[in-house]
Amino acid sequence: MNYANGLVNARGKKPLISFGVISDVQYADIPDGRSFLGVPRYYRHSLLVLQRAVQKWNEQKLKFVINFGDIVDGFCPKDQSLIATKKVVDEFNLFDGPVYHMIGNHCLYNLPRENLLPLLNIHSSDNHAYYDFSPIPEYRFILLDGYDISAIGWPKDHPNTLKALHFLEERNPNSDKNSPNGLVGLERRFLMFNGAVGKEQLEWLDRVLEDATKLNQKVVLCSHLPLDPNASSIEPLLWNYDEVMDVVHRYNCVKVCLSGHAHKGGYSVDSYGVHHRVLEAALECPPGTNAFGYIDLFHDSLLLSGTDRLATQDMVEIK
Repeated sequence: MNYANGLVNARGKKPLISFGVISDVQYADIPDGRSFLGVPRYYRHSLLVLQRAVQKWNEQKLKFVINFGDIVDGFCPKDQSLIATKKVVDEFNLFDGPVYHMIGNHCLYNLPRENLLPLLNIHSSDNHAYYDFSPIPEYRFILLDGYDISAIGWPKDHPNTLKALHFLEERNPNSDKNSPNGLVGLERRFLMFNGAVGKEQLEWLDRVLEDATKLNQKVVLCSHLPLDPNASSIEPLLWNYDEVMDVVHRYNCVKVCLSGHAHKGGYSVDSYGVHHRVLEAALECPPGTNAFGYIDLFHDSLLLSGTDRLATQDMVEIK
């Protein structure tokens, strides 16, 4: 694939633009381990996955890359957090173009927002991590901060921390707030490793979608945390995914929601016709395998071309 030389993709037509995607690298310089569900995790190998991804993206001459969060794992020794984060960011920076980052819970286990956001080139006067950009006139990208209201990442006495702790206390009776024991159905998302989009961010989202509608732009909405219960298991969902989607569904401009966090990935189309694609985690790639890809944007569709564990997905009828 080399669009600069006039070649086209597998569909036989040239996309408007193409960009790379990867999620949940969760690198740490520690031996391999397992998740709390027993799924193998390859902490050192994940950096090799990222290196292969960057090499491939550069060969494909993609315009930009979106990282869906969690670049360093929570098990990374805390005296190595800064070094490990910089190591991963340095690998991303070998890409020949812009890299747009989101923050995830594992990022925040390692570094507070004030130290993390500058490393990720997220510019914010108040340490919030939501923003938007428009690489071509036809499309707008919105990157949400799913840990806006969160018990991790903010100072312990920060209003957003206190809101999150109160929220969890009301909804999760377990002493371990990362445990869903006893929670039923959609209640199982009320876990400390998730978070919520705050009121100001919801109002900002509404304004951006209104502006995109006026400009006749299609929108790709990106979030570390999934926004549809049919696209993933319940436990990784954004606490107030329903409020976010209520705002989204007021407009007809959002065509796809992309996310990470739920490592096995998933796909759904909601009742409004919005596509939801959860990306498989780079962390869970056995040695020699990969989980990254690129997305071709067309006027009427998106095509995610995945590698190995990251499944290819054709998302059509987005007129």
